[in-house]
This record gives sequence, structure tokens and C-alpha cells, in this order.
Amino acid sequence: MDWDDLRVFLAVARSESLSGAGKRLKIDPATVGRRIARLEEALAARLFIKSPQGYALTETGARLVPQAEAAEAALRGVGEAAQGPEGLTGLIRIGAPDGCANYLLPQVLTRICDANPGLEVQLVALPRVFNLSKREADMAIGVSRPEAGRLTVQKLTDYRLHLAASANYLARHPPIESRTDLRGHRLVGYIPDMIFDKELDYLAELGLAPPPLASNSVSVQLNFLRAGAGVGVVHDFALPAASDLTRILPDEISLTRAFWLIRHADDARVTRLNRFAEALVREARAEMARLERPLAV
Repeated sequence: MDWDDLRVFLAVARSESLSGAGKRLKIDPATVGRRIARLEEALAARLFIKSPQGYALTETGARLVPQAEAAEAALRGVGEAAQGPEGLTGLIRIGAPDGCANYLLPQVLTRICDANPGLEVQLVALPRVFNLSKREADMAIGVSRPEAGRLTVQKLTDYRLHLAASANYLARHPPIESRTDLRGHRLVGYIPDMIFDKELDYLAELGLAPPPLASNSVSVQLNFLRAGAGVGVVHDFALPAASDLTRILPDEISLTRAFWLIRHADDARVTRLNRFAEALVREARAEMARLERPLAV
């Protein structure tokens, strides 16, 4: 069996279309179709069913995916071994929620890339969970630990959140001296039906009403607060980038969460990704400590 045909098979399985696979592999969709037909002929089995929604795996195709991914990881490992231990090189794509991507990872990834000039990193910031089985990224950061799937998971770092508002807003509205005073203030937060992880439902956990000003983006919420729109929950590590915001009731209202580094199980044998993950965890924890230290009680 030709490995290159398996590579094409994985691309179609992950993108669920010939055009998407062709774009990933930089080959013509018609060529992708011929390669899949050749593989199906070699295996004497149907691997995909075409539908209006795209190419869906058959039962046989689904059984082939883990073996193909294992072969992919083994070949990647051979390449890593041939490169030797000197520095990280090549391209790594990491997916992360936008708060982490905007206010923590730029500093972290800059230091890692400075130490490894041959390394390229693509940071994809999206307010949702990444699908590693479809190889949307080499690794992802999540706000909760996944309980299913062929994944390896480790804690990246803990972080804290507090209520905050701008000095301008606080000067124009009644003082907030206790939790009950919040009832008279406009809240800023997530759009309730777009909260993609229960760990992000901060206002509900605090017993507060749904926010009249809302966004699915942490950065937009932060900018609402900086514009004097109201009171919202803010990551402590984002506050150095928004010095005009002031924490509210920090001794009474405080949340602790964690970021988790999530990888596909087959990548555990890929030395380059292991070394990148080690650097990411080390630098993320150091950067979190630096950002939160001025706010430590």
C-alpha cells in the first residue's frame, strides 16, 4: 500500500471534501478523487460515501483512520529523528481560545521562536473547541479537560478572573461595596447561547443575570469594559494590557480556572511536538506568574 495514498485518504477524512483535501495537499481535487479510487480498489472496500454535505467515512474507512494516523505519526517521528536535537524547526499550528491567544500566548510564543529561529508557529484564535482528529491544529488549548477521544492532555497553567470596570464607568455610577450592589449595574459578558464550554459561564456561576451587552469574544468584552460600558469578568492576566480597568470586590468575588494543552494521542511519539509542548508549558507558567504577580493579594 502506498503511503502517499494514505496521506490523501487522511486529508479527505479530515476535510470531508475532495476540494478541501486538495487545498491541504496542494494538488488538484480530481487527482485526489483518483487517488481515493485507487486506494479503494487496492483494499477492495468503499472508504467514503458522497453526500450533499460532503464525503463521509464508511465503517471500513473509519476503521482505517487510526492505522493511517499511526503511520503518519511514525513517518513524522522518523523525520524528527533525522533532524537531530538542535533546535525546533518547521511549522506548528496551535489553536486557542481568544483570551489566551490575545493576552498570554503572544509573549510566550515570541520567546519560543526567538530561541528556535527555524521554527514557524501559526496561532489560530477561535471561541470554540478545536477538532484535532481532523487536524485543524497540531495541538490545542482548552478551558476544560476533555473526557473523550484519542487525546493526551496536560495542564498548561491555572489562572484567575475577577470582576472589573473602567475608572470612567465607576466614577459615573453608584459605588460597588458588596455583591448586592451589582444589581444596579450593567453587565458585560458572553452571549449565553454561544458559550462553548461550561467553564466560561462566569456570570451564572456568580448568580448574576445574563448580560445586556455581550460578545462571544473575550477581546470585545474587554473593549466594552474599557469603553465604560459596564462591569464584567476579566482574566487577571489580561489586566496589564488594560491598565484603565480596576478590579471590583477582589476579596469577595474570585474565580480560578485552568488552561489545558490537548494533543492527538498519536503525536506522543513525535519528538518535535513533545519538545515544543515542554517549552510551551514552561514559558506559559512563567508568563502567567509574571502577569498575575502585581495583582497577587
